[in-house]
Amino acid sequence: MTALAPPELDDPVIVAPGRARTAWRVARRRLTPATVAAAAVLLLILVAAVAPGLLSTHDPYLPHPDEVLLAPSGRYWLGTDYLGRDIYSRVLHGTGMSVLSAFIAVVIGLVVGSAIGLIGGHYANRPIDVVLMRFVDTLLAIPGLLLSMAIVVALGFSTVNAAIAVGVSAIAVFARLMRSEVLRITGLPYLEAARLVGARSRSLILSHILPNAWSSVLALSVLQFGAAILSIAALAFLGYGDSPPSPEWGVQVSEGKNYVFSAPWMVAVPSVAIVLTVLAFNRLSAFVKELSTDD
Repeated sequence: MTALAPPELDDPVIVAPGRARTAWRVARRRLTPATVAAAAVLLLILVAAVAPGLLSTHDPYLPHPDEVLLAPSGRYWLGTDYLGRDIYSRVLHGTGMSVLSAFIAVVIGLVVGSAIGLIGGHYANRPIDVVLMRFVDTLLAIPGLLLSMAIVVALGFSTVNAAIAVGVSAIAVFARLMRSEVLRITGLPYLEAARLVGARSRSLILSHILPNAWSSVLALSVLQFGAAILSIAALAFLGYGDSPPSPEWGVQVSEGKNYVFSAPWMVAVPSVAIVLTVLAFNRLSAFVKELSTDD
């Protein structure tokens, strides 16, 4: 009888790279100039939202009657509005309001919508799933802007209420995506094994389903952040958000609509801020989606 040879202690051991190291390599491979530019824009937006006083050059609320509708210059970098207020400083101070309101909207849509999608997907085709999905279908049947306007009218006109309204209108999108992810994961072998060993519904949802469904929802959250900024600005432009003298971006566009030809910078500056922010979040969302696909 031949004895088995003992394993060689000097044999090379192959160690798989850590998850963090692998993620960093994937991120470097996927990094493009557009993604870097988007990150730079978002970093500037973050600084302006947290500490606008560090970047502003004038009081955003102080009017100057003798400096009305001045074109961009060395003193006023982006010009002044119809009251002589510095547009550059107003855009900076409006950044925090826009970012905070978008954050509120995304959190509402993410938390409530994900909870509905998790429960509905886990109990698919059961009465609770049918009820939840009919609620989601009702939200989807109403145009988002119209639903937001109705909610703002019921709650009152302010940026926070506009954020809540936009968040409610986003619930259906998150719920649909989360439910589809749950249904995709439910048929995987490891989840069947967890059921066979007696895992409870709560354990299945929190420990097995949610960690494997978060990547797509995270990408949607980043995308919805830009969409929320655009929707809240649209509500403010229509008069369903804050009112003057608020420096919120939508309010500034609304104030400048009567001066499009005499002072086009009043509309152009906040509009460009909105467009750049939305594009940056869209690019970041695509980057997050690419990372989750490669992971």
